[in-house]
Amino acid sequence: MALTVSALADTVGLSADTVRYYERVGLLSPPARSAAGYRLYDQDAVGRLRLIKGAQRAGLRLREIGQLLQVADQGQCPCGHTETLLRERLTEVRNELERLRALEADLTRLLEQQPDASCRDATTAAAAWWCAEDCADPCEPSERR
Repeated sequence: MALTVSALADTVGLSADTVRYYERVGLLSPPARSAAGYRLYDQDAVGRLRLIKGAQRAGLRLREIGQLLQVADQGQCPCGHTETLLRERLTEVRNELERLRALEADLTRLLEQQPDASCRDATTAAAAWWCAEDCADPCEPSERR
């Protein structure tokens, strides 16, 4: 049974615009058309879109998903390529987590070193938040530092 773009989108939980976009960028093959020009997708499109959504949930980008689909479309098993992409993505995620942990530590340090409330000059007080550790303290020393 052929599915219109709306029916296909509803079946896989996407918008019709997303389905059309995937077709436009080559992730989905152009479907047959009805006499009135409506797109008519077969059940293979359902499986392909579910694969795309699953790969996105795993953190792969559309460009990478396209590579996997090209390998599969050539009749080859994309398992080796999939593993490589997943390992690369895992490394990226770990690096981003490390960057975020460092940012968290910096923000915590900044909040712990907030300027002394008795500092009269607002500009000086604001500068104390961003001043490097080796920079002279513009305000009187605070017991909180």
